[in-house]
Amino acid sequence: MTDTTVPITQKKDWSTDQEVRWCPGCGDYSILTAVQMLLPDLGVRRENTVFVSGIGCSSRFPYYMNTYGVHSIHGRAPAIATGIAVARPDLDVWVITGDGDGLSIGGNHFIHALRRNVNLTILLFNNQIYGLTKGQYSPTSEVGKVTKSTPFGSVDTPFNPISLALGAEATFVARTHDLDRKHMMETIRRAHEHRGAAFVEIYQNCNVFNDGAFEEILGKEVRGSMLIPLVDGQPIRFGDRCVVMQPDGRLRICAVDEVGEDALLVHDEKREPAGLAFQLSRLASGPHEPTPVGVFRAVERPTYDEMVQGQLLSAQERQGPGELTALLASGGTWEVE
Repeated sequence: MTDTTVPITQKKDWSTDQEVRWCPGCGDYSILTAVQMLLPDLGVRRENTVFVSGIGCSSRFPYYMNTYGVHSIHGRAPAIATGIAVARPDLDVWVITGDGDGLSIGGNHFIHALRRNVNLTILLFNNQIYGLTKGQYSPTSEVGKVTKSTPFGSVDTPFNPISLALGAEATFVARTHDLDRKHMMETIRRAHEHRGAAFVEIYQNCNVFNDGAFEEILGKEVRGSMLIPLVDGQPIRFGDRCVVMQPDGRLRICAVDEVGEDALLVHDEKREPAGLAFQLSRLASGPHEPTPVGVFRAVERPTYDEMVQGQLLSAQERQGPGELTALLASGGTWEVE
């Protein structure tokens, strides 16, 4: 009989003996610690866990996890992780990426992994800069950002990763940040528990090339008035302000006293149409305005690996096991019954 009992582990069991090589003070340390502290509570085995990354500061992550890991090709981590998840649906597959790796050269792979609903947990570290290559602007850098590659200021409209994920029909979309370990761990836990493509954007400070990018919303003295917590089934309020839906269907931030408690919008993360979650993702035009954090959307849909495996089983039941040699020797056309 196979022993299905998951051994009890601690953070140290998920950590390797490799020297963690990020700049002192980098937000990546906080994310790494949060994941290593969370994994012992998830009921998973190290030998059944795979971390796949692309290229960038965040992509060093697999070296520091005492699991299987793939430090793959720039931007292609979602594609490689998709292959692993489909071939081995028994494995626990994570993707670690950054705003440059995941949204620039890897943007196509990112959106297709989400729309296919591959059973992956994708963590995107967003510091709004290219850190590994020493400070060029990234797909999430704000307009006017002066960097080594944009000496006169960026003219590109930045991506909103949450909006992008929702537009790609991701079934789980959330945001957290590197300065609140409790919130980060709970958000990542929720993502891992979700069956399908789970995406978490993590605001992460690059203290060398983009220090203080999120200070206007994450500074200790302003968090209470600048972070909008999204809690399923609860009215959306922060401090003495709230979010309401206007008669024309648009969302607005206003004072609670101005509209009254009954007017507050109640968050519904299980709402199947993504439109309202998309509106919430557009409340802030950047990390200098009140910004929602938490789970925007969490809905159920058949996963890509389940559907592929279902097709294979159905074909085997109808036609029996396939013959690779016969397939290779066959002509250029074939019939499917």
